[in-house]
Amino acid sequence: MQVTNRRAGRPLGADLRALRKARGMTLTDLADGLGRSVGWLSQVERDISTPTTDDLSAMALLLDVSISSFVQTSTNAAESGMIVRAHARRPIGSRAPGLVEELLSPDLTDDFEVVHSSFAPGAALMSYQARQTQEIGYITAGRFHLWIDGTMFQLGKGDSFRLRGEPFRWANPYAEICDIIWVISPPVY
Repeated sequence: MQVTNRRAGRPLGADLRALRKARGMTLTDLADGLGRSVGWLSQVERDISTPTTDDLSAMALLLDVSISSFVQTSTNAAESGMIVRAHARRPIGSRAPGLVEELLSPDLTDDFEVVHSSFAPGAALMSYQARQTQEIGYITAGRFHLWIDGTMFQLGKGDSFRLRGEPFRWANPYAEICDIIWVISPPVY
């Protein structure tokens, strides 16, 4: 797998820009954090310059995403930005044990992203988190416990939920995997 620019594949620069803006960071904020110039970072966001693996690692850390968010998994340029094949989804997130997430959206250049999350049996996020997003989740398989602002909800296949920046946490105390499709605005991965 390799990092590519817009002309050769998916838009690394556009995804980087979307992630930076979703976190309220300016070019100067991110460039300072990377120890790089604003001009260089601007060129990366416009797909003129290509960052090194070390640069990508530092960006992932500063933007709180997995480095895999920047890695191309498809080489079909005709489909770039439009089609995401099941075998070529970008792994994202996976910072919580027992949680595997994949980006279903072709990239992060829209006002929203679509994510597939698989929660292993026993997986749990014990501390509350809150994101400045609006999110809809739809459970396609399994069962799930979701706490929103201190209230616990037991959810199952076919149920859906909405988050609007409230603190939440989750758990899958069941013996089967729980799969959820999320629509998140603005993109956070």
